[in-house]
Amino acid sequence: MVIKARDKRLTVLHVATLNQPIRPDLGYGPIETIIYNIDKGLHALGHRSIVACSGDSGVAGEHYVTIEKSMGNYWSEDNPGKRKTLNMHLSKVVDRIRMGDIDVIHTHDLKTVEYIYDAASSMHVPIVMTLHVAAKSYLVEGAFRRWCKPMSSPQVYCIPISEYQKQDYTGLKTGKVVYHGIEVERYPVKRNPDKESYLFTIGRVTRDKGQDKAIEVARKTGSKLIIAGCVQDKAADREFFEELKGSIDLFVDIGKQPVNGDYFEDVIKPLLDCDKQIIYIGEVGSEYKKQWYRHARATLFPIQWGEPFGLVLIESMACGTPVIAFTRGAVPEIIADGETGFIVDSLSAMIEAVDRIDGIDPHECRRHVQNHFSIASMAYKYSELYQQIVIDHKRSYSYRQLLIDYFPKSLPLGIMAT
Repeated sequence: MVIKARDKRLTVLHVATLNQPIRPDLGYGPIETIIYNIDKGLHALGHRSIVACSGDSGVAGEHYVTIEKSMGNYWSEDNPGKRKTLNMHLSKVVDRIRMGDIDVIHTHDLKTVEYIYDAASSMHVPIVMTLHVAAKSYLVEGAFRRWCKPMSSPQVYCIPISEYQKQDYTGLKTGKVVYHGIEVERYPVKRNPDKESYLFTIGRVTRDKGQDKAIEVARKTGSKLIIAGCVQDKAADREFFEELKGSIDLFVDIGKQPVNGDYFEDVIKPLLDCDKQIIYIGEVGSEYKKQWYRHARATLFPIQWGEPFGLVLIESMACGTPVIAFTRGAVPEIIADGETGFIVDSLSAMIEAVDRIDGIDPHECRRHVQNHFSIASMAYKYSELYQQIVIDHKRSYSYRQLLIDYFPKSLPLGIMAT
């Protein structure tokens, strides 16, 4: 897929987050993974894609280094050192904007928009913003709403990642939904369902992700459960993990065994054969989690909040592994109920769905992701949006200039314009 003849080759500046490097081999790094994928997809389409990020990143397009190394922690307390690093990063982003060759800026958090807004506005460059968290809490801020209101010729365009998230953008300048995409070909796929295998749940260990519910499902169905995910240094998450520990039968460091043809026999099968039912394996890297998805009977997604997307869903289905998920957030937009998994509204329904999961065709799961959630599809939709935004923004700017030139400057009170 390449740029259409009628479309312009755009120069897009992606302003990355600093929690983790922008690379494809991360354990927990959903935002960074998507930035990497957008960049790779746009580069493949023929656009000039520039990523402003840390020096330990590895991108497909142009690498514009702002700081030497990412923070290496997805969450940490605010402190002067962290603020200094972020300000250095964004200061260099502003320098890059002022070079004058950027058509579109793509950001992924509100703080970035606040910092670069004036520089982007002075250069007449539109800002596209993708939020990866619940948007509602951000949108109450007056300044943000002013930036994005359609009637005020906005500088910032909100691009929702699901129809569910789009509801939060009512009354703001927005575009069509662009679902996240992954490089499906890099996910190994199973051939057939495996009724004797384990249930799998992966994600940051926190009450919102519902690992306690997954444990209850495993206990009630007599299934082995593998739990993967990081525990961030947040008081609420640490407290939740302490509560979980009493329900976990085995804590395992799966180490750095190479992902090769022996990985199942050397790492996964011994845990399947052991007499422990609920097993926690900690945070796993990208290539490792693909193996755990692939060999699972099903992935459980007992989400407890309205998540605006959910990469876990498409990663699991790309490996041919169906998902059983609660009907929260964007889940109904991502899973084809009864075809690539089951969408349920209660714990009892999730337990019952485990008995039916082996009727799901792994190849249908894979096809569903390929057709709707690939990097190529995501990049093409962003490309179309960028093209339209650039046209609209230039038209809006030209119209404003026309008004400025046409109408006389304000006259003193009592003097009539002639």
